[in-house]
Amino acid sequence: MNLALVRTARPLLLLAALSVPAGWASAAELPAVPATAAGAASPYGFDGVVEAVRQTVVAAQVQGAVVELKVKAGDRVAAGQLLSRLDAPEAEQAAAASDAQAQSVRASLALAKAELGRQQQLFKQNYISAAALDRAEAEFKATEAQLNAQLAQAGAARTQTAFHIVRAPYAGVVAEVPVTLGDMALPGRALVTVYDPAALRITASVPQSVAVRLAAGTAPRVELPGLASPRVTPTRWQVLPTADAATHTVLLRAELPAGLAGVAPGQFARLWLPLPASAGAAAAVSVPAAAVVRRAEMTGLYVLTPEGKPLLRQVRLGREDAGRVEVLSGLAAGERVVTDPQAAARVR
Repeated sequence: MNLALVRTARPLLLLAALSVPAGWASAAELPAVPATAAGAASPYGFDGVVEAVRQTVVAAQVQGAVVELKVKAGDRVAAGQLLSRLDAPEAEQAAAASDAQAQSVRASLALAKAELGRQQQLFKQNYISAAALDRAEAEFKATEAQLNAQLAQAGAARTQTAFHIVRAPYAGVVAEVPVTLGDMALPGRALVTVYDPAALRITASVPQSVAVRLAAGTAPRVELPGLASPRVTPTRWQVLPTADAATHTVLLRAELPAGLAGVAPGQFARLWLPLPASAGAAAAVSVPAAAVVRRAEMTGLYVLTPEGKPLLRQVRLGREDAGRVEVLSGLAAGERVVTDPQAAARVR
């Protein structure tokens, strides 16, 4: 076979052509753009978490077994809706006894009122003394006061009975139900956690050195990964006036607009703060997002050498916005980056 291959030059040329894989590109044909420097204001990102502005842990006020659960985690509830019911036989019996005693005193008051009327008629006809009339009036007033006291006691018994019925304090979403049927509820034990989905915010810890550089009137931007539109502009933001003595950070809160679907307390979020660049700090550069190469745990870019050859270089990326991604390290402004990584990988 070797003698047959070297007989003519044409088979040798065929082998040389087959040794070069099809689809290899030329370095001169690669699309490339220069890395551009970022503006004067450099955004800084800080990890945060979604919180509910209004979140309530509805706890038991009395002791009793949980005999009814009307909701589960994730349910939407209206204000005043029944959430849970506790066993309350003693409270119900006490309320019934107080109502019965109030009815008894009410009958005694009617009798005392009638007796007072008769005594007043007899006093007008001079059949009884003023002392007898005073005793009838005192009896009537004492019975009336006794009725008022009994009515107040009956109201307290009914209020105690109402403590065994747990209702939603406002319209919201049930976040957690840490009890099951049959559990013994004690005063202070959490039964249901409810939050208002219309009032959410992002809370992030920001270094004090960054907080003092925040410009007045410059609102941060919120990034919520996983949403169709991850970039959100908060309606209001605030830096809390106290700092953590251990970490030297302050809390920054940014309230989200109402009606965001798919956002719940506990989710990860990121706050981007547009801060003026520090004096002497290296300006960040940005490149098209299509130029980024991601292979396993490596993130890189194909950068053209002075000879025009593409070399894969590892870089560290920052935020991505409007089709461009910020390069925090590994690339200098003005270097040419290949925008078609697949074509650059075929160049030899």
